[in-house]
Amino acid sequence: MKNAAASFYIYILECADGSFYTGWTTDPQRRERQHNAGHGARYTRTRTPVRVVYIEEYTDRSSAMRREHRIKSMSRAEKEKLIKQAQERSNALLPAIEKSG
Repeated sequence: MKNAAASFYIYILECADGSFYTGWTTDPQRRERQHNAGHGARYTRTRTPVRVVYIEEYTDRSSAMRREHRIKSMSRAEKEKLIKQAQERSNALLPAIEKSG
């Protein structure tokens, strides 16, 4: 029986050479370890270390895969903008988290 609460993630990795790689997974931390161990995509095997710089969560695989396709078709500048906007949102949340913690 499938877990109804499963999550699917789209991620963008920044590779050691500065390039980006986009993929999807059900476990982003595991997938990053796989890429860094040389067991990820062929593209990343010669570009380690890699690090996750962007992530989105979806409740179904088909939506995640559609989003992956859209991100893969973006220009580098569009991907950089997406990453920057996510980082700015994350940084805006930090003061509120620090106050509550």
